[in-house]
Amino acid sequence: MGLEEPPVERRASNSDEERDENRLAQFGYKQELKRDWGLAHNFGVSFSIISVITGISTLFSYGLNTGGPAVMSIGWILVSFFTLLVAIAMAEIVSAIPTSGGPYFWAAMLAPPKWSPFAAWLTGWYNLLGQVAVTTGISFGLANLVPTAITVKNPDFVPTPRVTIGIYAAILVSHGIVNTFGVRVLRFLNNVSIVLHSAGITAICVAVLAKAPTHQPASFVFGHFNDGTGVDGADGWSIRASPAYVALCGALLSQYTLTGFDASAHLSEETKKASWSAPIGVVSSVGFSALFGFFVLMAFLFSIQDFERTLDSVYGQPVLQILVDVAGENGALVLFTLIMVCVWHCGLFSMTSNSRMMFAFARDGGIHPFFHKVDERFRSPIRAVWLAATLSFILALPSLGSSVAFAAATSIATIGLYISYGLPILIGVFCHQSFNAMKGPFNLGALSRPIAIAASLWITFITIVFCLPTANPVTRETLNYTPVAVGILSIGAVGSWVLWANRWFTGPAAEVAEAMRLGVDITEPGALEDREKQEEEKKLAAKGPADAVSE
Repeated sequence: MGLEEPPVERRASNSDEERDENRLAQFGYKQELKRDWGLAHNFGVSFSIISVITGISTLFSYGLNTGGPAVMSIGWILVSFFTLLVAIAMAEIVSAIPTSGGPYFWAAMLAPPKWSPFAAWLTGWYNLLGQVAVTTGISFGLANLVPTAITVKNPDFVPTPRVTIGIYAAILVSHGIVNTFGVRVLRFLNNVSIVLHSAGITAICVAVLAKAPTHQPASFVFGHFNDGTGVDGADGWSIRASPAYVALCGALLSQYTLTGFDASAHLSEETKKASWSAPIGVVSSVGFSALFGFFVLMAFLFSIQDFERTLDSVYGQPVLQILVDVAGENGALVLFTLIMVCVWHCGLFSMTSNSRMMFAFARDGGIHPFFHKVDERFRSPIRAVWLAATLSFILALPSLGSSVAFAAATSIATIGLYISYGLPILIGVFCHQSFNAMKGPFNLGALSRPIAIAASLWITFITIVFCLPTANPVTRETLNYTPVAVGILSIGAVGSWVLWANRWFTGPAAEVAEAMRLGVDITEPGALEDREKQEEEKKLAAKGPADAVSE
């Protein structure tokens, strides 16, 4: 007597939790991470990682020297608009495919079956590089702010690259320890971070504007151009090339700041009602950050007392100089400490997002399965957390011999992440029919392809721009090593695929990808086979009786 396959038991979706778990099961995964984050928490993580005060504070000097107030203010408006288009296009994909893998998993689901593994492999490595570089940029930026604050009361203190690296290592360890203790601690700190990044930074901006003895005119904020890209008395790029070149390079401040909103996707397996909450988290975090960041930028630019003194600050930090000019040394230290606490939280949640991506990539074979391990007690991917910390530390080591290492790290973060955002968006443009079959509640309808095309063009544009040199003359110390790092990753990812990865890396399960393309629930026994049979019958019918007979 033949053995019958036992029926697959599926729980009725009587609760949001069960619906989320059933949706995750459709992707071929079981619920491993603790799902207790709401929409506010999901938004808060991306909002904290974007952290406009982090990007603006750490790159304010870069902005003043690379275009000045005019490029910083107008550039923010333009960059915010196009970044919002990227976020909206990405949110539609998140709604359809809410998993921790994020961009690499989307690329696998959207690409044709033949190219699915390669699309996942390439997107995954770009996303991993971008994630590591973002964590590096944030935490290394904080490591530079700490010794700068010390010099306010100790002017004889001279921070060396070795000291900065030591502080940076301590910051990464603190982030790793907190992430080790799991989502309960992170959820509490997430609430704290939301308050700090909203109410706290608003209070700083209001205080700065209210206390400033004088305010710069709007013609200065929106019209003053400055080119400080020349090194050691050399001409800047506005002379060697053109002011437009400097303005393009200066857009890095805005674009780097508005980066990291894929965190809402990476945390979707820990978010309730993920198909709706995660895409809303993506779009709202960018929208609120764009408005809030413009307010912060205006507060600082209008409150500059002396442009040359701010540019050539004795503290080496123009934001700190503005605070000192406005509130005195003691008041400035209080305000600057609050900014540093915000940056610390930003780095913390960047590592959280980073580790979730690595956990998911290891689950699908992109990196060693050793890192696909969730601690039973804390329900946290601890091994992935410390991998993220280690790689972030390694990426900052070139700072020991390069004066532009930080700007390069921010460029790498921006390019790596945005390429990983752009690949699945672009695949969705070309494979729109299969994408339509899997769309979730966040559906753009007729606007889907136009927005996706605009987002893809913007990502292509910034990828080229941020590989350009930003200091003149170009020497070993001033070289923008972004194209080197991105080039090595590109060659390595493609080369490894051609040589060996194509033999074993399949990405997300092929049957899951096919079910997603056909709009089939893979947990329903026989559903995929029935749908494939229907599709085959449609093809035969479309060929006509004569063709069918000839075959």
